[in-house]
Amino acid sequence: MNKKLIQRQQGVNLIELMIVVAIISIIAAVAYPAYNRYVADARRADCAGGLAGLANAMERHYSINGSYLNAAAGGADTGAPAAFGAACPIDGGTATYNLTISAATASTFTLQAAPTGAQAGDRCGTLTLTNRGVKGVQGAAAGNDWQACWR
Repeated sequence: MNKKLIQRQQGVNLIELMIVVAIISIIAAVAYPAYNRYVADARRADCAGGLAGLANAMERHYSINGSYLNAAAGGADTGAPAAFGAACPIDGGTATYNLTISAATASTFTLQAAPTGAQAGDRCGTLTLTNRGVKGVQGAAAGNDWQACWR
């Protein structure tokens, strides 16, 4: 006695496929912006550390020369931050912030980290740091004070 095997079509129909695509789209719509914010926050934190390193270089220049003046002009042998670098990340790569000495007198300085490139639209704007260790932000979006931006 031969039994005929009934073969059933195995697979996925179009409606099932569309449901899976819709679920993946919803997950991606939520996850991708969160990921981008995480990356931007990591870049900002990296540059905040770079700004603190530049402040340390300024202090070395002051210890050697007794003044913050001409700090950007000198070489590494004078303790000047000129050898420190002008962009974050400090160790190279595509610049996300430009580091500048925005103001310097014999006894004070103000440093800035202005977002550029992929970080240009950063919600925190420009990070600032003074010789007294005062942290700040310029051009930050509403609700972003220096505490939120310097984490």
